[in-house]
Order: sequence, then C-alpha cells, then structure tokens
Amino acid sequence: MSSSPIFRRRPRARPRAGGPVWLFDLDNTLHHASHAIFPAINAAMTRYIVDALGVETAEADRLRLRYVRRYGATLLGLARHHPIDPHDFLRVVHTFPDLPAMVRSERGLARLVASLPGRKLILTNAPETYARAVLAELGIERLFERVIAIEHMKRRGAWHAKPDLPMLRRVLREARVPIADAILVEDTRSHLKHYKRLGIGTVWIVGHLPTPTRPDGRIARAPGSGRPHYIDRRIRSLKSLRPGHDAGTRWSRFEGRKRT
Repeated sequence: MSSSPIFRRRPRARPRAGGPVWLFDLDNTLHHASHAIFPAINAAMTRYIVDALGVETAEADRLRLRYVRRYGATLLGLARHHPIDPHDFLRVVHTFPDLPAMVRSERGLARLVASLPGRKLILTNAPETYARAVLAELGIERLFERVIAIEHMKRRGAWHAKPDLPMLRRVLREARVPIADAILVEDTRSHLKHYKRLGIGTVWIVGHLPTPTRPDGRIARAPGSGRPHYIDRRIRSLKSLRPGHDAGTRWSRFEGRKRT
C-alpha cells in the first residue's frame, strides 16, 4: 500500500472555522466493540499468530497481549520482531462477513456527533478499510473530515500507533490541527494519559467498557470510577458532550482545563 499521500480524501463534512477539533477514537468510543468485534479480532489475531509463527495458542495469546501492552498495538510488536506482512495481518483480522450484526452503538449517535461544533476526525489504531466500514454501518462516515488510521501513522517505513507522541504531533500538523484546539475522546485511559502531556483536551468515555467481575461472579469496581488528573472530562455517553448539556463544556476549552 502506498504511503503517499498520507490521507486519502473523500467527500465529507467541510471543516468549520474556529472551535475545537474533536479527535474520536473508534472502537469502544463510537460503538460498543467489546460486545462482539473485540472478541472476534482477538481470536483472529491469535489464529494469525499461530499460523504465521508456528506457535501454540497459549504462546500466541501471550505475544498478542504482550505487544499491545508494550507498543500500543499487537501489529507493532509483530512487525518489529517477526517476519510477517503487516498489511495482510490488518486485512485478515479486521474482516467480518457479518459486520452489521456485530455493531452496536448509542441511540441517536449520528445526531449526537453532528451536534458537536468544530472539526471532527477519527484517530484509530485500526486499519482504514475497517474503520470506514464501521463508520458507514453507524451512518456517520460523512460527519468526519478525515480518518487517521494506523496505516497513516507510519513514518519512514516504521509502524507507529497511539499513544506514540511524535506520531500524534506529526499527524495533527499534517491535518492542520493546532494542539491547543484538539480534544481526544477515547476509551483507553493510557492513551489519554500520554497525550495530556501535549496539552490537548482529554475525554474518557467509559460507557462501552466491559464490566469487571470478581472470581465469585460479583461485579467489581465499576469501570471508569473516579477521574484521574489527566482526564478533563469522564463521560458514559456522548450525550454529555452536547451543547447545553449539564455535563457539557465550553467549546474552545474545557472549564476544568481553565481552572487547573
């Protein structure tokens, strides 16, 4: 796949002048990936590693988890340490014949996203083809100016992914997004923690996170309990970002950021 130009433009919503620039993660942010898609992706990654490296299932699972924790994406570890075809890996593990039946989202999602003022971009560690397929299924692809997928995070032949800091600076510069105007809406807390160092706004959405359980089957501490200092806003639903909502924000800056 060619790396130039970095972004393939398609007709979509025009950027509005001024206001914030919303950087939306995709999985477990705009839709409930933990319901069916994440289990399918994890299983497909494990199968791919078993077949490509000739290891047992337990070892494949160990590598999958180790690389996502160390590098932010399993692909980065595989590309760095093993002779695999990264594009083939992305294609195989993100292809779903029954995608429509797997996608779940908030009621009125398109209306909620459209109501937010300012520019809107997707920033995802998933591949572009998958991201666009999910956005189309959700009926919101036209609302986003760009899809910044993992293929677009490559630089000089090396793969990068969230939460890489130089990568984010570069893709924002290429998209002409001032860091001071950027607001990242994301379910992965570690990504928000890293990127807060750049001075961007941080929104942690927790409504799609799986509910943890104890060994006895009882529900453990609710996901998203508390709000770390690097989180400007913790929300369960995108409804909380609507203009005029009680839990909303001032669009040029979060109130919490101004006061801290």
